[in-house]
Order: sequence, then C-alpha cells, then structure tokens
Amino acid sequence: MRCARTRLVTVVVSSLFAACASTPEPKSETAPPPSETSDVPDVPTPPIATKQPVTRTLHGDTFVDDYFWLREKDSEPVLEYLRAEASYAEKVIAPLKPLQDKLFAEIVSHIAEDDETVPVKDGAWLYWKRVTKGLGYPVQLRKPAKGNGPEEVVLDINKLAEGKAFLGIGDFETSDDAKRLLYATDETGFRSYDLRVRDLATGKDLADVIPKVITASWAADNKTLIYVIEDSAKRPYRAYRHTLGSDPKDDALIYEEADARFELYCWRTKSKDYVILESESKLATEVRLVDARHPEAPPILVAPRSDKHEYYVEQAGKQLFIRTNDKGSNFRIVTAPLKTPGREHWRELRAQDPDVMIEEMTAFEDVLALEVREEGLPHLELMDHKGKKTTRIALPDPVYEVGFEQNPEYDTKQIRYAYQSLAVPRSVYSYDLAKNTSTLLKEDPVPGGFDRNNYITERVFAVAKDGTKVPVSIVRKKDVPKDGSAALHLYGYGSYGLSMPTTFSPARLTLLDRGVIYAIAHIRGGGELGKPWHEAGRLANKMNTFTDFIASAETLISNGYTTAGNLTIEGASAGGLLMGTVLNLRPDLFKAAIVAVPFVDVVNTMNDPTLPLTVTEYEEWGNPAIAEQYAWIRPYSPYDNLAAKAYPTILVKTSYNDSQVMYWEPAKYVARLRALKTDHNPLIFKIHLDAAGHGGKSGRYDRYKEVAYDQSFILWQHGIAN
Repeated sequence: MRCARTRLVTVVVSSLFAACASTPEPKSETAPPPSETSDVPDVPTPPIATKQPVTRTLHGDTFVDDYFWLREKDSEPVLEYLRAEASYAEKVIAPLKPLQDKLFAEIVSHIAEDDETVPVKDGAWLYWKRVTKGLGYPVQLRKPAKGNGPEEVVLDINKLAEGKAFLGIGDFETSDDAKRLLYATDETGFRSYDLRVRDLATGKDLADVIPKVITASWAADNKTLIYVIEDSAKRPYRAYRHTLGSDPKDDALIYEEADARFELYCWRTKSKDYVILESESKLATEVRLVDARHPEAPPILVAPRSDKHEYYVEQAGKQLFIRTNDKGSNFRIVTAPLKTPGREHWRELRAQDPDVMIEEMTAFEDVLALEVREEGLPHLELMDHKGKKTTRIALPDPVYEVGFEQNPEYDTKQIRYAYQSLAVPRSVYSYDLAKNTSTLLKEDPVPGGFDRNNYITERVFAVAKDGTKVPVSIVRKKDVPKDGSAALHLYGYGSYGLSMPTTFSPARLTLLDRGVIYAIAHIRGGGELGKPWHEAGRLANKMNTFTDFIASAETLISNGYTTAGNLTIEGASAGGLLMGTVLNLRPDLFKAAIVAVPFVDVVNTMNDPTLPLTVTEYEEWGNPAIAEQYAWIRPYSPYDNLAAKAYPTILVKTSYNDSQVMYWEPAKYVARLRALKTDHNPLIFKIHLDAAGHGGKSGRYDRYKEVAYDQSFILWQHGIAN
C-alpha cells in the first residue's frame, strides 16, 4: 500500500532519471487560486460525493463508511465522481499554469538532456545508457570491451513506448553468452509485467511471452529462464523453469510459496553459479539455491524458516556468506559450506554490533562489499573472505547518501560506488581494491549556473515525546536566514525499515533558489538507525512515527528555520499515511500538505485479504481482525479519524491504475474530508485517470512536469509567486 518493491532489477531506467526521482519532490504557483467555497462568482464548486452508508463493526467498535461505494472500479458513478474531482483540480490549479511552465523550463535547464552513464564491463562487453534531448526514455547500449567495435542498441525504450501512455521496465538481464536479453514491460502502471526475450543479433523478440512475471533470471545454458509469477492478489508466489521455444503452459514448477505472508523473488548470484529463490515476509526469510548449470535439479534449501529470523545469502566458490539477525537485530555475518549450508554449520565471520546495522552484502571473488549504517549515516566497507581485514571508504559531508553501483563482474579488482548529498550531484567512483583509493569516473552535470558552494547541508536532532533523538537532514541556500522567516518544506516516510535517502536533486534547485528550505525527517519506522529504529515505529509502536514527525516540525520551528505559517509537508505511499495522520493530530502546525498515493484507509484495507499486499503486510501494520492489533491501527488510521475541524490546504494525488495503494483510498479520504472540514482552504484531488502507476507517469519529461506541478503548489502556499 504502501511502497514499491526494490528487488526488481530496473537497470535500464536508473541513474539517468535521478534528476526527478532522487528524493520525493516538492511543489509551486502565481496568482493564488480561489478558496474552496461555492458562493463566490467564477469560483469552481468542489464535487460532493453521495453518501451510501455501509456499517463496519469490529470488536464492538462501529464505524459508518459513507464512501465505501467508491471501491467499485469501472462503475460509471465512480468514474463520474473521479472525473469531477479531476476537473475541479484542473480549474483550481489553472492560475498556476504559467508558473508551472516556468518551473518546468528551469528544471530542464538544470538537467543534462543529452547524457550517458559510465560504461560498465560485463564479460566481453561494455554496457551503458544514453538519454537524448526530447526523448522520454533511455536507450541501453553496448560495445565490445576490446578493440574498436561499433556500439549496438540493446534496448531502445523510446521505441517500445511509442503510442503508449505508460511504459515501465522490470527485470532486464543478458544471457551468459550475451546473445539474448530478457526484459519485462508494464504498459498500464498496474505493475503487471510481461516477460519477453530479444535476440540481440536481429533485434527481434522471440515468440516466448510470459505474463505476470515479477522477477526472472537466466540459467547458465543460455536457453533456460527461471522466473516468478504473481497470484490474484499480486503476491509473487511461484517459481517456474522455462526453456526457450517451448510453451509456457508446460513450464516446470520449481517452488510454490504457500504461506500468504511470504513473497518469492529470484536473482542470479554474482558468480553466476546459482539462482537464488528467496521467500520473505516482513519478519522472516527462507532461501533456496538453484544450480544455474543444472537448473532441472531440485533447489537446495539453506535453512528452514523460523519465526522472526531473517537471513540473506551470497555465494562465492564453495562457500556461502550469510547475513543473519539470529544473534541481534543489526545482523551478523556467518559462513557455511555450500554442500552443508544448514544452521548447525554456520561459523561467525563478523559479530553483530548494536551500533552498526549491516544493511546489504555482496560477495565478490576476493571481498565482501558491505553497506552499513551507523549513527544514521550510510557507510561502505570491504571485508576479505576470512574476516581479518575490513576497510571503510572515507566520505566527506555531514549529510550524504552512498551505495555500491552496478558491479556485474564477480572477479573484478575495481568496485564502483555512487556518492551524493543534498548539495553535491551524484558522482560515480571506482575503488581500487589493491591500492585502497577512489577515482572519480563521473559527476552528473548540472547546467544552468549551479554552484554547490551556494548551499549548506545540516543535520539537527528533534527530541521525541519519549526523549528519543530523531535526525533531520536540511539543505538551504547560504543566504537564507534562520530567523523564522523562511519557507520550509518537510518530507517524511517512516515505514518498512526503509531509510530516506539524502540525495541530490537538480529539480529541487527551483525551490532552494527561491529561498525554500528543504528538510527530511528520519523518523522511527524507517531504518536510519538500524533495525531497532524500524521496530520502534511499526505494529504497536506505530504512533511513534507520527509523533516523531510532529517533533521534527516543532524543532525546525524552535531552531529558527521556519514558523508554522511557513511550513509545508509532504509524504507518499506509506508517507501519505504519515501525512494523513499528522494532519488529523496537528492541523494547526502546517500551512499545507502534499498527500501522494496515500495509504489512508488502513482499517478497511488491512481487513481485506484479497487486496494486493494486505496479508504480506500484517507484520508491518497488524491485522485488524485481531482485537489487540485493531487497537493499534484504529487510533491513527487517517480516514477513520477525520473530524469536523479546520485543516490546512491539501493536495492529494493518485493514479487510477495504482496497484500498491488503490485509487479508492485517497478518493474516499477526499470525499469524507470535504464533508467534514470546517475551513475554506482548497482541497485538491489530482488523479491520473489514464495509464500511470504508483509513481505517476513513466517518461522523464512527464515526471519533470509533475515535479513542476507540485512545486507550483508549494510556492503558492508560501506566497512565492515567481
């Protein structure tokens, strides 16, 4: 409901779209649109949804849901209401169109419209991506790693997208002999991917097409695919083996995940020796290994699942490296023989550290590449296979983001990583394992007069109600005063143990250069301070997420960054839940809010196991069918707690085809809020009724336009009209 999965290998569309996708983006305007009222000439009247009461009683608590009928997707009354809301939003925002156009032009002026990624070696080839001015998608290219061979087009997404309103790319992987490409496409935004195979010599797709594929990998024979499909609730649950040229109906079932709490994913090890099948819930995992050279052989179970035990497996030679939380929530690293991988054979390589969270691990031929987090900041470490030597890569800046890049080769002596901060553009480095030195390969160009020395990044700590210190990352222009007069936009998320990245965004410069301070609240429920940070903001502890955000806002005010009248906020997906709850708790604290693809109808959604993601997420939110867990959810569920009081100006956004937070959640939220709120502040509901997904449109220029739309809303609310 709530957040995008991260296992999909979208190598085609990654860093070249970072300009608009770095961190969730803010918003702007010119002449102020009218207030939400119907008794003024020439002022649009907001649509009023009809009430069709449905009574819900759970554990003796009765709630009357007047807008349950909005779940009837494709029914004409629902579509009529959604069209009315879309029309109303367009009319209210119409005065901002000149500013949106100006902001869009500024954003594009800070983007290198013609750009390429740094080529990366994979076997006999160098692979890279190119974007071209005027085109919405990248082209994946390659050329021989040796000699002066010509470049070849691996996949031109622009051609795939011709005539389509939306195109999403899922898994993308070349065969071991580099003659074929598997790739998956979604043409609606509903995350329903069709898997295809392309002959790279001819540029033609084979007849093999497999629907509803979540992840896929090649076996070593260049003709066998291992893939995972989804069930009717969009849960990845079955792994199959497919031979090119055969009928997918005859594909062999490798493994079926029967427990509805678990999702199944597959990917190839760095060594290419195995395909990993990982079953994962929010609290436990179970891993099987498929021999890539003998894909017909039964998969090898590493260790049976057990309650609250997460483990993640990497393979190097005849040894497994396992990241496990069996001795502590921040994980330790153990080894096991490939032939006898069970827990009785695990030997500790690195102990669990209560102050350092081991977030990711990748096994190369000579080292383990570790992404760890300490005191809320990410770090990169390289550890030898014996655990005797660990090197941490030195990094500047008080607030930053860093992570390992694509490193497809197992036996490499150079490992790439990407570094950036709120004021430093994304930069790709190569780290020499022998010399322990970093070499800059490319810093993303930022045209349009950008000078990083004009901006300051800072970190402050808010003190939560229980005394917990909550980190807040800040970026502002140097000349913006800290006397409370500045406009400030605060972003938050706080769920699933995901850390909010402090990444650079060229598109954000349009706000910063107008004097808007941008801040990110790293609240509990996220992963910034390790697994305990997540535990302290989920299930029975979920209310901490919301009170942490409020404390962050209050700290920014008390420290002179802004005032309540100059504070706008934003969150998306589970962050939209955050927005809905804090707006119910403290509507007086905020000038305006962007509530994007929001998970706001928590009780109803989590009480419906037929919906995508519901059962798999009981371990994050709880199951309202259980009285104790209903008591956790009911006090914060935004839709259930709307009240007859004044709210700030609110922009709610969604897509009709969103499969992660169904459109009806924000639709119901808006309908009920309109009926209850006592203020005349605009309530705007922007819905993509055409092809779009959880993240909106798919093309890069469409995304820039969406950012400009949001920024115009923010600037309007801050009274900044140019």
